[in-house]
Amino acid sequence: MNAPIRFSASLASIPTANLIATARRAEELGFAAVTISDHFSDQPAPLVGLSAVAASTSSIRLLPLVLSNDYRQPVVLAKELATLDVLSGGRLDLGIGAGWMTSDYELAGIDVDSPGIRIRRLAESVDILTALFRGERVDVDGEFYAVHGELSEPRPVHDSGIPLMLAGGKQKMLTLAGAKADIVGINPSLTAGVIDERAGRDATRERTDQKIEWVKEGAGARFDSITLQTRIHLAMITDDRDGVAREMAPLLGITADDALGSPHALVGSVAQVIDEVKHWRDRWGISLVSINAESMEDFAPVIEQLDGA
Repeated sequence: MNAPIRFSASLASIPTANLIATARRAEELGFAAVTISDHFSDQPAPLVGLSAVAASTSSIRLLPLVLSNDYRQPVVLAKELATLDVLSGGRLDLGIGAGWMTSDYELAGIDVDSPGIRIRRLAESVDILTALFRGERVDVDGEFYAVHGELSEPRPVHDSGIPLMLAGGKQKMLTLAGAKADIVGINPSLTAGVIDERAGRDATRERTDQKIEWVKEGAGARFDSITLQTRIHLAMITDDRDGVAREMAPLLGITADDALGSPHALVGSVAQVIDEVKHWRDRWGISLVSINAESMEDFAPVIEQLDGA
């Protein structure tokens, strides 16, 4: 059975002063979640921003998309997240990744280790966080962390803990996500540490086919219980779908056909966009679609017509 299609709205590019009003509007429009990324550029801090949203909304879910594991020790992070989960009435999803944007590391003075090391550190952190959220005692002297004890109050609302989202674009990360996460984000590869045409070439149908296979390798029998997510980098309601694709594709280093087939671009009329999202679900199982908050109003008819689909 196909999972219901849901949308989330990214608040990262919204002026911080408008954060609460925008989140409330997203809730009114039927968005399933609001998200904030984890960068040191011009954007609100994710956990503080989502805490403000939690106090100002009633039903919409809260998703850091995604926290960089390298910026926080897991016990410190567990305390912050458990508190936010309780204050939101159990509406938090934990999106966390291995880190990728080199400018953030440089600004913070944090060494950028190889992807393999960062992914191993993330895996160790995820195991610690998951155990703490479930009320278990942790006794770990690992490669990266030494943790002995359990999480004090407050603890997450649900005994199962906080739903975990991992996202990535390469084999090691997506296999790990398949093995451990409740939600898996399918991303273009960002190994270069910047978003450029290399990310575009890794965002095609064929590359996505391969990425889904990597998730399946990690997930095994639990694959059907995983929610698959995509982040849209070009979202536009327009009657000139082909024209927009011809204009934008060269900037991404791909053809117009590849751009229109990518699960990271969503361009067309309301009817075309609805058909495309349904196609993604049929082909890949993707059911959670994340767009920028600036496109919320334009996409409201899409969400209304897809409600429960």
